[in-house]
Amino acid sequence: MEILKQAYVSDRLNENEKTIRNTFDKCDDIIIRRFKAGADKNIDMLLVYTDNIVDTDVIEQSLMTNLMNRTDVIGENGSNILEILMSKAISVGEVDRENAFENIYTSILLGDTAVFAEGDSNALIISTKGWPTRGVPEAENEVVVQGPKDAFAESVSKNVVLMRRRIRDTALKVERSKIGRRSKTDIAVMYIDGIVRKDILDRVKKQLKNIDVDAIIDAGYIDQMTEKKWWSPFPQIQMTERPDKASAALFEGRVVVAVDNSPLVLMLPSTLNTFFQAAEDYYDRWEIMSFIRIIRYVAALIALILPGLYIAVTLYNPELLPAQVILKIAGSRLDVPFSTVIEVLIMEIAFELLREAGIRLPSPIGSTLGIVGGIVIGQAAVDAGFVGPVVVIISAVTGICTFVIPNQAMVNGIRLCKYVVIALSAVLGIFGLWIGVLLVIIHLCGIESFGIPYMYPYCSAAENGFDDLKDSIVRLPLFMLKKRPVFASPEERIRRR
Repeated sequence: MEILKQAYVSDRLNENEKTIRNTFDKCDDIIIRRFKAGADKNIDMLLVYTDNIVDTDVIEQSLMTNLMNRTDVIGENGSNILEILMSKAISVGEVDRENAFENIYTSILLGDTAVFAEGDSNALIISTKGWPTRGVPEAENEVVVQGPKDAFAESVSKNVVLMRRRIRDTALKVERSKIGRRSKTDIAVMYIDGIVRKDILDRVKKQLKNIDVDAIIDAGYIDQMTEKKWWSPFPQIQMTERPDKASAALFEGRVVVAVDNSPLVLMLPSTLNTFFQAAEDYYDRWEIMSFIRIIRYVAALIALILPGLYIAVTLYNPELLPAQVILKIAGSRLDVPFSTVIEVLIMEIAFELLREAGIRLPSPIGSTLGIVGGIVIGQAAVDAGFVGPVVVIISAVTGICTFVIPNQAMVNGIRLCKYVVIALSAVLGIFGLWIGVLLVIIHLCGIESFGIPYMYPYCSAAENGFDDLKDSIVRLPLFMLKKRPVFASPEERIRRR
């Protein structure tokens, strides 16, 4: 039992081997190989690595070949054996010494190789990572007509390279660490030194450091564990799969957090305005992109209030509509056995089911199900008399409007708030509708993201001379966007002179 508790490397190789074998008991993917080196083959050495996640060419050619053939550099047993090997025999760029078994185990499980020697109370940690990863994929969820097509992959190292490719500046800092007591997931905190605000950077680092959990499987874990108002349906951290969008966020003074095993990175802080911005907004002319942005905000408002507005008008305030429209609606509902509220809920829930089914099914089948299923079910429901044709139109328009918003997390928040507005409209009519909208606005005004108000620049814009409003609901020409947003350091607000 004493060997199992060994925390540091011993100078006796047998003890180290027993400790490693006990720790990795029943782990058949851990390769433990003992061999001899030295001029007279009198130095016992031990090699430990994880199969299938290492680059075998590096182990065989740059490591084992040198250790077993270049034995002339090794004299006799002593505490400096590994130091001699590191400086004269091992032809791998990244080599380090370590004596704590906990750190050695973590490195082995990450794809590094550990080398032990008799008489030396340290181990060499040699970088031999060779994870099976896919190449740089194409963006699937944030598709653009004009602009780069590449997207982040599941490798944090590869994602950092995609950022370095776009930001060739020594001021781009990449600070790596691990989160998760058992998963020990690699994360990379990226920012541009001088542009980022120190108080925001300190907040980010502090909240990441405070995460104490067994495992981090995806970037979504960090998203949920760092947001301040966890009960809010609206996202407080923006996520993206596009390197160009993340690079633009860094130039604005924001912090980007890449998480290993996740094809999405976090961009923080975030405001309501950032969730309505797409990468393509800056690749085309300002007139059309400003028009599209206005459409996005209008679509978000329609998706939030349209079902509730229909309920409020038809149940409580029909005088707000022309007589011909009211007669049309009343005539279409003559054979419907349900109330207006139940009718709307039936179609909204049916649309939610179709949406989820389309996501889970393979792409060709999912798109077909969404289009054909919506048409068939809607028409069948009308023919059967369960709902009226007007409600089908209302639900369809509401669903289409949610697809206009470029951020799925924001769409999900609006989808949830829509049902609150429906409930209040069903009880209080137009007053309930306005109460629901007002509650949503009040809630948005009460959110902040790492010290930045969520409704900025629509609130407190005067503090920065209204410059941030130039890139909000409308996007003015690029030559007029002379200042960075509020995320940037005050000394580096000017980006174009």
